[in-house]
Amino acid sequence: MSDANLTPEWLNSWMETHGISQWGAADLRAFATPLDETGEAFPFALSWAVPMDPHIMAGIQTGPNQNYADEYARVNTLINDLSNMLAAELQSRGFSSMALAASDRTDSTTIKGDFPHKTAATRAGLGWIGRHCQLITRKYGSWLRLGTVFTDMPINCGVPMERNFCGRCTICVDACPANALEGAAWDPGIAREKILNVHACDKWKKENYFQFHKGHNCGICSSVCPYGLKILRNKS
Repeated sequence: MSDANLTPEWLNSWMETHGISQWGAADLRAFATPLDETGEAFPFALSWAVPMDPHIMAGIQTGPNQNYADEYARVNTLINDLSNMLAAELQSRGFSSMALAASDRTDSTTIKGDFPHKTAATRAGLGWIGRHCQLITRKYGSWLRLGTVFTDMPINCGVPMERNFCGRCTICVDACPANALEGAAWDPGIAREKILNVHACDKWKKENYFQFHKGHNCGICSSVCPYGLKILRNKS
């Protein structure tokens, strides 16, 4: 969480009221962010994690199921609702803001959205990117989804994550049925293509799991991540 002495108390309260326990602010002035209504790039973003149900995540190691598809949709809807609420709250306080959709492909060729949620999250210090090209946090592993709201509100930002903590683990790489994970370890600035063959991943999901959220999710690589499984063991 951002340091309280430079974070508006109303924001701390807003996050607590809405059940968001892992969040932070990211300085994105070195990145090409969306533009506000004046044509200026947003300098900051608020980033937060919403956990997935750990029992559902642990149950898809051999492939997604309807429970996972329903949970994926539920969390996406929750994130979008929270993002729109937070953006409106920022605007009511005189700041520019824009919510980033939880899961929205705006470029079908490169299979990307308007901005990577994971970039905001790593720059806010929430976690690092695993070999499965997903954010991993100490609190939730990679069994989470991310929310992002851009803003021009001055705020103390988190310390960006500059390294990964996957060590030599390749469990996610070995589990990928599409052989889409390249096995590279993440560090800031590495191209996504060095970690993930996104077209192989997308093709496999659409050919094998179209009945679940139209083939837009799989989750196997995340389900086997030791950081997620550790969270489940701690809940037992």
